[in-house]
Amino acid sequence: MEKREYTFTAGLPAAGRALAGVVGSGDLEVLLQPHQAGITVIVVNTSVDGKGAVWDALLARVFGGEPLPAASIVINDCGATPGVVRMRIEQAYEEQAYEELASGEQA
Repeated sequence: MEKREYTFTAGLPAAGRALAGVVGSGDLEVLLQPHQAGITVIVVNTSVDGKGAVWDALLARVFGGEPLPAASIVINDCGATPGVVRMRIEQAYEEQAYEELASGEQA
């Protein structure tokens, strides 16, 4: 079991919380919640040791471009491929954005 921590520059705080994926399926889960403006903090808990360079490169690609909303993200991984990791992160951001839209329509 390996734990890795990352910090990236971000935009305004994420609008809400989101969960993407299910770690019990042999995949991974991404838990996202708002964080202070300008900072995204990521904690990766993975069952696969020795893949730090892969995590470094993947997260730098995802968070190194246009700033995403500021979030605190926990990734619980059971050996998912980089493509699945990226998809779950994107899915979590889309879900929190959808929740913001849905709550705005109810007001």
